[in-house]
Amino acid sequence: MKKSELPTKLCPVCERPFTWRKKWQRDWENVKYCSRRCAGNKGKQDKELV
Repeated sequence: MKKSELPTKLCPVCERPFTWRKKWQRDWENVKYCSRRCAGNKGKQDKELV
C-alpha cells in the first residue's frame, strides 16, 4: 500500500492531519492524538481560548 493511500485523522489539539502507523495497527479506532505531546496538551488547548 502506498503512503498516500493510508487512512488519516485530524488531531483535535494541533488540528493537523496524521497518517496511520504500523504501531497503531491494532488500536487505530481509538487513536485520537498525533503524538504524546498533543495528548498531554489536550486540556491546555481549551484553557487558552477562555
